Amino acid sequence: MGLYSLQILSVVGGQGRTHDVDLLKRSRLRIAPAIEKYTDSGYQGLAKRDANSVTPLKKPRGRELTADERAHNRALARLRIVIEHVNRRCKIFRSVKETYRGTHRQYHNTWTVVAAFVNLRYAE
Repeated sequence: MGLYSLQILSVVGGQGRTHDVDLLKRSRLRIAPAIEKYTDSGYQGLAKRDANSVTPLKKPRGRELTADERAHNRALARLRIVIEHVNRRCKIFRSVKETYRGTHRQYHNTWTVVAAFVNLRYAE
């Protein structure tokens, strides 16, 4: 797998439609402050809470992104593609990809099993 040692450590879900940052706040998931977090644009406000989080820069109203800003977004995308590949591996399982039809109490267990399978795949 190269430089990366990938493993899903925690799975957090919520009932209904929930914004990513709200779900993170409600989960009270503790992430060591020293760890760098490369996030997508769904976590735009996280940088105020956590100094080690990096999000893509949005295009400001009325002007285009500068070459440096585009380079920043491109470099971040290169790091995040590894994470997106793990997300893809999870979504191969239909219970995760489509509308979940089980009870809400079992949703976490289902995701935990899928994460275990994905971790097993990356352990090879």
